[in-house]
Amino acid sequence: MTDPRVGDMDPESFRRWGGEVVEWIAEYMESRESLPVLSRSRPGDLRALLPEHPPEEGEDPSVWLEDFRSQILPGITHWNHPGFLAYFAISGSGPGVLGEMLAAALNVNGMLWRTSPAATELEEHVVGWLAELLGLPASTFGVIQDTASSSSFAALAAARHQAFPRVREEGLAGAGPGRIYASEEAHSSIEKAVIALGFGQAGLTRIPVDAQFRMRPDALAEAMAEDEARGVRPVAVVATLGTTSTTSLDPLTDLLPIARRHGAWVHVDGAYGGAAAVLPELRHHFAGWDEADSIVVNPHKWLFTPVDCSVLFTRRREVLRESLSLVPEYLRSREEDVTTSLMDYGLPLGRRFRALKLWFVLRYFGARGIRERIAHHIELGQRFGRLVDDAPDWVRVAPVPFSTVVFRWKPGEGEWSGQDLDQMNLRIMEAVNARGQLFLSHTRLAGRTCIRVSVGNLETRWSHLETCWTQLQEEVARVEAEFSPAP
Repeated sequence: MTDPRVGDMDPESFRRWGGEVVEWIAEYMESRESLPVLSRSRPGDLRALLPEHPPEEGEDPSVWLEDFRSQILPGITHWNHPGFLAYFAISGSGPGVLGEMLAAALNVNGMLWRTSPAATELEEHVVGWLAELLGLPASTFGVIQDTASSSSFAALAAARHQAFPRVREEGLAGAGPGRIYASEEAHSSIEKAVIALGFGQAGLTRIPVDAQFRMRPDALAEAMAEDEARGVRPVAVVATLGTTSTTSLDPLTDLLPIARRHGAWVHVDGAYGGAAAVLPELRHHFAGWDEADSIVVNPHKWLFTPVDCSVLFTRRREVLRESLSLVPEYLRSREEDVTTSLMDYGLPLGRRFRALKLWFVLRYFGARGIRERIAHHIELGQRFGRLVDDAPDWVRVAPVPFSTVVFRWKPGEGEWSGQDLDQMNLRIMEAVNARGQLFLSHTRLAGRTCIRVSVGNLETRWSHLETCWTQLQEEVARVEAEFSPAP
């Protein structure tokens, strides 16, 4: 006799509770602006509320959905809030959420074509659409990873394979030293990939930047020539188009011939900035990226797709596959010679059906809708940058090619040291964040603390940036009074 308790949630219950979840999501997206952007939880708050042991008996969904509202929500920093201006602001849009729900229901593992033909073929097709939107050649191969960290790891694994073809069989021990080059402003994921690929931190050379925080071609040429003269193999050059701190653009057309002289792979990190290439009038920022060996662009950063969805493009598909492909007998199939096995192009074997949400996003907004929204974000960012430029006691510390502004409160005449001003800028930012309507982040440039405002949410309007500017001015007055010596 079958135990009646064995099996899944029955369809009728799923309809009821699924309907409640969808209704909650709709209400949340409608009212999220009323919530504090930055969670006010303290470390350990949630853990203190949770039972020590899992439930012995199953619980009614009404119980755990109420716990979600009362216990989980207070610990959420709302990345989907229009006042989220920190890091790289993002939107997990409605069509993307719907795609994520359907992907979860199907529960596809798209490692091989046969494990779900639609997952493979849709991914191949939708990344082709994205390549077209970005102005990349139709021949460009693309594959979806989880984040830019994984995309860059896979790209640099291919670079390692190109430089040391025997490394798969023999490892790096007998290969001799290799070096990867990136600017001082390159993302930390590059360094992490270099470590994971066996080169160690010593295998990454950080190239100095110019006054606009771009990699200096002369410094790259000098470093690569010196390494090659010492018997160190140049493996790859990582150029960033939209650095994390400032969104600066490395001069790719100048870097490419230097890398080519030394036979190095060229990887472009366009995780954030690459989305701006949907605008033909901004394509000049991306000159030469079609000649790079690999490019990463994250639709979950600035193309309205819920986390996680990172697209790795490459002109060197076979090198990428050869560097990471490993097919045991139990994964062999009759179709493998005429289809793509997506598992061959990254480290994980298991693969979520990420293409579905990207497909929904591209179809819902359309190419024109995406271009209009990206252009609007850039307009907002540059307008905010002009506010900073026109303010006597504020200084913009980096260019604003896209929608991120980096600036610093720095009165012309004052009694504070640079270190005091660093602390004051942090206090100003933290005070704005504590109000709950906005969330800003910071960085350090040329040894000084700076504030960042990044526009990328679909619901962010100029009114949010006006509020941001007003609150910054108000907090300056408070912090000045706090730091001023008592009479």
